[in-house]
Amino acid sequence: MPLTYYHLDSKNEAVKKFYGKIDIQFASAFLYFNKKGMVQELIHNLKYKGHQEIGTVLGNWYAEDLKDLQLEIPFDAVIPVPLHKRKFKERGYNQVTTFGQALASGLDIPFEENVLIRKLYTKTQSKKNLLGRSENIGSIFDVTFEEIHHNKHFLIVDDVFTTGATIEACARALLKIPGAKISMICMAMAH
Repeated sequence: MPLTYYHLDSKNEAVKKFYGKIDIQFASAFLYFNKKGMVQELIHNLKYKGHQEIGTVLGNWYAEDLKDLQLEIPFDAVIPVPLHKRKFKERGYNQVTTFGQALASGLDIPFEENVLIRKLYTKTQSKKNLLGRSENIGSIFDVTFEEIHHNKHFLIVDDVFTTGATIEACARALLKIPGAKISMICMAMAH
């Protein structure tokens, strides 16, 4: 498996994508994603063929690597990048749920899928070019929160990290919560 080991490098490529854009406490991706590679096939099977167990296996595996991290501010909750209700109905599941649940379980923190919401239905990002991925993405997400969510460190999880536009938009929405801190982990990063 093409492991990134990004969790061991505080100046990794995932972190660098956010320089000058948004304050991210920690950023990592578990695997490298290459077109027509093994990871693309895994994620395709997870996302479009219903093989949700792939997310569980990857999440359990990566949680073991992350347990020993000495973060300045520990994670308080795992937040998946949400699907729009229509997309969820079409697919029947969110492809990052099992990955996020496995990470949350392995790190012994809550998995909260109702804090971050997707307001707008959009076409799949995988079919868009670089410009199309970042276009109007800022207005897609919003948050629903209570006082218990104030001053928390949220770990956003997604499947494939490309430009960072989706994670950035999610982070901006979550930063509406007073005192929120943001980190992110993706299953894979385009390489």
